[in-house]
Amino acid sequence: MARIAGVNIPSEKRVEIALRYIYGIGPAKSAQICKALKIKDSLRAKDLTDTDVVNISNYIEQNFKVEGDVRRDVQMNIKRLQDLKTYRGTRHRMRLPVRGQRTQTNARTRKGKRVVVAGSASKGK
Repeated sequence: MARIAGVNIPSEKRVEIALRYIYGIGPAKSAQICKALKIKDSLRAKDLTDTDVVNISNYIEQNFKVEGDVRRDVQMNIKRLQDLKTYRGTRHRMRLPVRGQRTQTNARTRKGKRVVVAGSASKGK
């Protein structure tokens, strides 16, 4: 199993797909990496040589922000929004959907497990 940018990439997958396991690398960037380093589309991650792995690691390190750097940037952006007290920042702080989704129904993933509040249920007439 190859280790690139601190991530163990799966050995049974094609290189272009396996590179996507690195946070900050998606389909376009993984295709760009494979094209720049002239790696075949059909090559599996387990078939990479040690020099290929080193070349990929160096290319990623020189050209992209990945893993911890990207995570830190995202967290700093969220913190900046919260400090400015923007609408999006307050939604992040309250752990509600940020991008305009409805919350009366749905939004269970973001809001968490349902909490029953006594007396709030509408009583039958």
